[in-house]
Amino acid sequence: MKKLFFIVLGLFATLNGWAEGATKEKSFWADPFNHPLLPFYSLVAFIFVIIILVIAISIVLIRTMNLLIGQIEKQRAEAMGQAYVPALSWWDKLTQKLNASVPVSQEKDIELDHNYDGIKELDNHLPPWWKWLFYISIVWAVVYFVAYHFSYSLPLSKEEYENEVAQATAAQQRFLESQPKAVIDESTLVYSPDVAILEKGKAVFTRNNCGSCHRNDGGGNAIGPNLTDEYWLHGGGLKTVFTTIKNGVVEKGMPAWGKAMSPGDVRDVAFFVMSLQGTKPANAKASQGELYEPEVKTEKTDSTKTQAVLK
Repeated sequence: MKKLFFIVLGLFATLNGWAEGATKEKSFWADPFNHPLLPFYSLVAFIFVIIILVIAISIVLIRTMNLLIGQIEKQRAEAMGQAYVPALSWWDKLTQKLNASVPVSQEKDIELDHNYDGIKELDNHLPPWWKWLFYISIVWAVVYFVAYHFSYSLPLSKEEYENEVAQATAAQQRFLESQPKAVIDESTLVYSPDVAILEKGKAVFTRNNCGSCHRNDGGGNAIGPNLTDEYWLHGGGLKTVFTTIKNGVVEKGMPAWGKAMSPGDVRDVAFFVMSLQGTKPANAKASQGELYEPEVKTEKTDSTKTQAVLK
């Protein structure tokens, strides 16, 4: 027996060393039949199956022995002229103790005087586990009331939400501060339909819930104005739109996104907003503000050259 134990122990040690030296580039399920740990896993599975079979066979044998013992005791009781009462199993004893139930043979002791057409009532008590759960719930209710509504030592769900939002905002602010800040001069911005910038601007526009006020298509809703027409409440044009997004309009509910977004993100959102001009989404909000007409730059003519040409 000792030799068998040492053989199995040595086999496990060998397989364990093999497992440590095996490459971890591929998972077992990627190629199980060619995996170097297949023998180890097969042995573990085989031992597990053996253990399950041993447990199942043991249960069957124990039940068979109890059945045979019960039959022998029954025959012995009948030979002695006594009534045979089968012994309770360990499970029956456990459930009877947990439920504080009275055996059928002792129900006469807890019978009440109530009798309804031959149906009698028993004075059974509540199960101990039920009573303990009830007592624990009472203690927990007192602790909850004191902790959450009396001493305020623990936050309520609303306070937890506000704390998590504050932590997320602080983490976002720390992240933005750790990033290299690009310097963007809005006075020199010139719009161009750059696909990469517009895609980034759309992603930032959607991620920061700009669509909750302006709709994702820019058509506007009850709060935010329409961004697809030529009318603007705070001035049109790329430079003005950039400044509005950056500084916000607090009195009208427009946050100063320059405090939460990088200058590059503000630039990208401004480009995306300008790309919405003339898209005419369905059910767009009515125009608000003043009509913005972009300035058309005209080249100044040289009067000297003009006069020379006319001569």
